[in-house]
Amino acid sequence: MKVKELTTLAEMLDQFSTMQFLYPEMTIMRYEQLLKSMVENNYTQIAVFNDNLCVGLTGLWTGTKLWTGKYLEIDNFIVHPDYRKMGIGTLITDYVAEKAKQLQCTCIVLDAFTGNFPAHRFYYNQGYVPRGFHFIKTIDENGFS
Repeated sequence: MKVKELTTLAEMLDQFSTMQFLYPEMTIMRYEQLLKSMVENNYTQIAVFNDNLCVGLTGLWTGTKLWTGKYLEIDNFIVHPDYRKMGIGTLITDYVAEKAKQLQCTCIVLDAFTGNFPAHRFYYNQGYVPRGFHFIKTIDENGFS
């Protein structure tokens, strides 16, 4: 398995089929539209490859908040269904932790849907703990992926 950081729009678009495991209804046009805006705002992706097949993928953002200082945010964590329970997720979180240290971040943050109990268990096992609630107020539900 090889871990690679994807920094260009083209590299990210090449992994569209992996993103579809999380967002099966998303079109390549919508994905490209969103990525164009995201890449301009400090977004990259970390991918795990088994030969040429992307078997794990997550997005990353860096930011700064008053309560944390500089932080790294995991966004859209995906492991190919045929490769789950094989250590792919741990490869990604280990890579992300090293990246956060290199960038001198104080913490790594992420969101997991309230009903996604397998993700909760995984993140707990990786040393993540809930610190608060992430509240949203929906303005346009049609804009969600």
